[in-house]
Formats: sequence, C-alpha cells, structure tokens
Amino acid sequence: MRYSTQIKPISYVKAHAAELLDRIAEEREPIIITQNGEARAVLVDIHSFEETEERLALLQILAIGKKQVEEGQTYPLEEVLGKIRNRHPGANKEMPGGIQEAATR
Repeated sequence: MRYSTQIKPISYVKAHAAELLDRIAEEREPIIITQNGEARAVLVDIHSFEETEERLALLQILAIGKKQVEEGQTYPLEEVLGKIRNRHPGANKEMPGGIQEAATR
C-alpha cells in the first residue's frame, strides 16, 4: 500500500465524503486526513477497524498472560482440569484435542 495516494486534505474529505466511504469499503485501505498540511486522522472501513480492535484485544490478553507466567502466577494443568471436573462431576472426562492425553503425561 502506498500511503502517498491515500493522503487527502480535510477540504477534499468534506467535498467527497460519500465517494471516500465507498472507496475505503471497497479497497479496505485507510485514508489519511490532513489539516493545515499535517496528518490529523485516519479514515478506515468498519471491518478493518473491528479486526484491528480484535487484534489489540488478543495482544493485551497475551501480554497479561506473559506477565503472569513471568511472575510465576501459573497453575499445573492437572490441577486446573481437576477443579473443572469437580465443578461438573457428570461431565465427560475426555477432553477434546488431546488435552486429557497431554495432562496425564
């Protein structure tokens, strides 16, 4: 993506708002909006915005998890599975995806 073709002054955005909305929806590339020659905002389609928000949320979860591991705030898998099984004693003890197999090693 070449940002040089995606830079528009605010006066252009005001005059061509509907056209720009169609363009970003179709191309899924952001438009950088300038005011007095300086970049001031970025216009993105809603799908790209939502994807970015989801990615940021996942990165935050990973960062929290990494911090917890570094601080030793972890629990053995068998202990966690045991607590889950105790809450749901009638549940099938076979876990999907080989979790049970990995837990018993």
